[in-house]
Amino acid sequence: MTTTPKISVIVPVYNVASYVGECLSSLVHQTFRDFEVIAVNDGSTDGSLAILKDFEDSYPFIHIIDQPNRGVSAARMAGLSQARGEYVAFVDSDDYVVSTYLEELYTAACANDADITCCNYYFRFETTGLTITYPCCWKSVLTREKALQRLVRDYSIQGFLWNKLYRRSLFTDYHIPFPAMCFEDMIMNRALFSHAQKVVTLRKPLYYYQQRRTSALNTMTPKKINDFFRMLVMTRRLLEEWGEYDKFRFSYRVLCGKTTLCSFYYITQMHIHHHQAAGYLTNLKKVMRSVRRYMGNDFESVTDVSLEVVAAPEAETNLSAR
Repeated sequence: MTTTPKISVIVPVYNVASYVGECLSSLVHQTFRDFEVIAVNDGSTDGSLAILKDFEDSYPFIHIIDQPNRGVSAARMAGLSQARGEYVAFVDSDDYVVSTYLEELYTAACANDADITCCNYYFRFETTGLTITYPCCWKSVLTREKALQRLVRDYSIQGFLWNKLYRRSLFTDYHIPFPAMCFEDMIMNRALFSHAQKVVTLRKPLYYYQQRRTSALNTMTPKKINDFFRMLVMTRRLLEEWGEYDKFRFSYRVLCGKTTLCSFYYITQMHIHHHQAAGYLTNLKKVMRSVRRYMGNDFESVTDVSLEVVAAPEAETNLSAR
């Protein structure tokens, strides 16, 4: 391995002792060898750090950052601060990758001089073992505009940081911060893609995303739903700051529609979990009202776009998406 690796793989770790070994093993057995792994232990209390240290002792290309719990955004930022590779990849510590993951992403990036390379992934349900391929993108080389259209729509290219390889200069040259919120990677990617001149998508699934019972999308709360809508607000603000909202208006409306349907599902799931129907229809109406405001022509005049969600059976909570 050269002194400076071609790829830095950043793995944020928090209380995943049952999964992180499989994650790191999948990286250890990559066919591509010129890379480093930076595992950021974000204040784990379940033995994850001991597993990380075992891997660090066994493999010289694995490095650990141990820090107090500050959240996944801070963990990723810590990893980026130590990354040396020309390219950067993010792997969640409860997921794993196929053996050719880095090789195929890197080869495609170099062959096309791409700033970002994306692949399909396997969506695996932990409880049943059912595995499906998603999001069904085809092999293609995209301009900035085409890639952003797909990303904003959250179709073909989705907003996750994992399942992608980034030229590290996208982070270092433009100093793009990680928002401290759920779904922060969706905002990060829109900023990163705005600076990417060329994006490559691969048809082959190379990443295994594990849908656990405790995954973010399986444990929705009023705060997480609120952050879902903050993501919409921040996306529109970004498009307007770039002076490109009109160009991506249709894509943004598609995103709003998808977010609405997902929010209906999450709110339904939340009320069923708490065995309470009170406030359910009111919450659905608030979702529709909020989305109409986000898509309206008077968006600039909206200074307090908020969503109230009843955290049944607890008291009503007023959540603000500013």
